[in-house]
Amino acid sequence: MKKIRLSRIKKIGCALFTFLSFSFFMTGQSAINHPLGEVSDGASQTISYKGSRNYKFTERSDLRLYQNGRYVGLQSKIVSAFIIPTWTDKGLVYEGDFYVDQDTNRNKSQVALGIHEAIPSSFIINSDGNLTMLVDNGYPSFRSFPAFTSRKIKKGDIWEAKAMRAVDPLSKGIITKMPIYVRYTYTGDDNYNGEPVYLITAEWATRYNMGGTTMYVDWGGDKELNYAQGSHKATIIVSKATGTALVIRDTVDETFVYKDGNKYQFKGTISLFTEYPPAIDRSRLIAALKKMDLLDDEEAEKLLQRPVAKDDAATAGGLPQETGSAAGKGSPDNFNDDSWEPINTSEWVSGGNPDKDTKSKTDRLKKKIEDHQAKSQQASKPAAPISVDNTEAGIRLTIQNLQFKADSAELLPGEEKRLDQIAEILRLAEGAQFLIEGHTASTGYEAGEMKLSKERADSIAAALSTRGIGSERFICKGSGGKKPIASNDTAEGKALNRRVEITILE
Repeated sequence: MKKIRLSRIKKIGCALFTFLSFSFFMTGQSAINHPLGEVSDGASQTISYKGSRNYKFTERSDLRLYQNGRYVGLQSKIVSAFIIPTWTDKGLVYEGDFYVDQDTNRNKSQVALGIHEAIPSSFIINSDGNLTMLVDNGYPSFRSFPAFTSRKIKKGDIWEAKAMRAVDPLSKGIITKMPIYVRYTYTGDDNYNGEPVYLITAEWATRYNMGGTTMYVDWGGDKELNYAQGSHKATIIVSKATGTALVIRDTVDETFVYKDGNKYQFKGTISLFTEYPPAIDRSRLIAALKKMDLLDDEEAEKLLQRPVAKDDAATAGGLPQETGSAAGKGSPDNFNDDSWEPINTSEWVSGGNPDKDTKSKTDRLKKKIEDHQAKSQQASKPAAPISVDNTEAGIRLTIQNLQFKADSAELLPGEEKRLDQIAEILRLAEGAQFLIEGHTASTGYEAGEMKLSKERADSIAAALSTRGIGSERFICKGSGGKKPIASNDTAEGKALNRRVEITILE
């Protein structure tokens, strides 16, 4: 087989999660503006991503596990994520909260409740189209997969491209990255759920630390992993209208050999899906919020429309993609280059102007608290109201000054009314998932703040689940004191920073 030069390949896929990265590059509006139409046997067409939209990504593994040739059981694992693209003054940032459902989970109490622990991931796409991981906790596990060639293709055409895969075969919590070379074939056209689609096959071999010209070792990965080998054959369904990889089904036969001599072989399938969240009836939510005196007419009007990330670069022809380069350094053709490692950067604040947005939100929230306190005649220390604002992820409810026991996630008596109100609102968002994010003031003890904020998010989820909201609908995360909305130099500012935010994801 004649090998196609990588310089001719324009990587525009991103992880299984390309989705992950780029399912969002596809929206119904873009489909109307840029229809691709049917491709006949003799016609040729360039496949590309278009658009911008929040989406849910799911990776399901059903693999038979053999240890040293002996069958030991079925490994079932589901990894899901809600991905939100946001344009900032530094470029397009994709933020995702992944969560894992499998047989073994570290937090048994939360598994019993069905509450999901969020695993953050984010990456930035620069104006030149490069993708750089900002927060890398192992997800997405496939990067730059699938990838499409920049040239026009017809049925039967073949192209090759590089991708990266992050693995943790034994669920040790240690991620190992492995580069892969993928061979794609455009095999035909079909319809999927009434939508015209391309059918593509993909094949690649697992070759980790196997010697030869393709030798690669991730020095930041599992040092006990000696080598890995195997084969993958995947079928991919890609939307003609938008370029979304709607479904990927990967047939796996892969072996991981560890330094202690144990061999673990996995056989089965990994299935990947991109889905869009259900439409939320915002008018019902707004009516309930106004009835609770949480919105005025002006605020209600602003909530009618969900803000969507705008992608000026993409509409101008730029197709974001992941390369082997980190922040433009190094060569994507060199798998041994350190540029394949993720860049750890400080946490970003989403939005066009972080300083302006933060001040505006703080001012609104302070006014809400002052107004509520002025009206309240029933308590000497009334709880702050529920603040409501519009985000690209969905409608966000901010609960200020929740009363917990000191340095604890145990709610004190007196919060029942606000929790009842929130449960009433969430029940109106049928089919939606909810992101619960805990925040603390910053006191200099980062690890403790992160732990406490996560535990308080879990506590709120558990309280809401007793009010009729399915616990499996909650994704919980803690941000500690990393996302302040006010100064931590004053008692008032610290009080504002101690909050729990609940976003109705859409």
